[in-house]
Amino acid sequence: MKNSDKTLFGHPYGLYVLFFTELWERFSYYGMRALLVLFLISESTAENPGYGWTESEALVLYGWYTMLVYVAGIPGGWLADKVLGQKKTVMLGGGLLVLGHSILAIDNLTAFYVGLGFIILGVGGLKPNISTMVGGLYDQDDKRRDLGFKIFYMGINIGAFLSAIIIGGIGEVYGWHYGFGLAGIGMLLGQLVFMWGQKYLVGVGDFIGTQDNPDNEKMNKPLTNVEKDRVKVLLLSFLIVVVFWGAFEQAGGLMNIYAFEKTNRFIESISFEVPATW
Repeated sequence: MKNSDKTLFGHPYGLYVLFFTELWERFSYYGMRALLVLFLISESTAENPGYGWTESEALVLYGWYTMLVYVAGIPGGWLADKVLGQKKTVMLGGGLLVLGHSILAIDNLTAFYVGLGFIILGVGGLKPNISTMVGGLYDQDDKRRDLGFKIFYMGINIGAFLSAIIIGGIGEVYGWHYGFGLAGIGMLLGQLVFMWGQKYLVGVGDFIGTQDNPDNEKMNKPLTNVEKDRVKVLLLSFLIVVVFWGAFEQAGGLMNIYAFEKTNRFIESISFEVPATW
């Protein structure tokens, strides 16, 4: 049996490679996001010093950063489809993320902006393509396909949950840059998992090329009525998704500031202050 054909709990080994890669990527991403605005608004003379920005300045940067992270998925998808293939683009994106998160651990404003830039590019390369690779593990009519995506998405949730507790707690209590560095270590683990698991991803996410793509003939045909209806549903869902994610992303912005500055987080019975990032 080929490595790419091996299964665990009824699913390809490759699914678990992608599961843990994405788990660590989301661990690093959401962990850094939990710290970003709080780091920016913390006074430079505080016990855990930040940059001393105003709330409005910090939120403007956070908004631009978040927007660019999502927009970067467009060139990231194009790069995978037209040049590198999904697998190599995920590898490139992961490398940029390791570099970006590690640079944020340096206490320097220029390094801070450079690190954010690498993270934006890295997420754009990794995030849209690793999800597509999950679909590539299964045939279109494979009954395991939906469950495979659910398992993969569970990895996203686990990574996000752990990030707030571990990265958020360490960064807020012991030093913002320690948290940023820990995010880099998490992403490095994800990158190592992906590199190690290449033997279980043979034939998944490889670059096909425009000439050899079996879907070329189908892509050049006009849309059927059923396909047009599906496009309409997608456009409607885009509007709903924009509203949802606009509210969701406040967790790293306004809601984070509110928890940090306007809530009593101290538990007297155990003499412990709950980190705002939690």
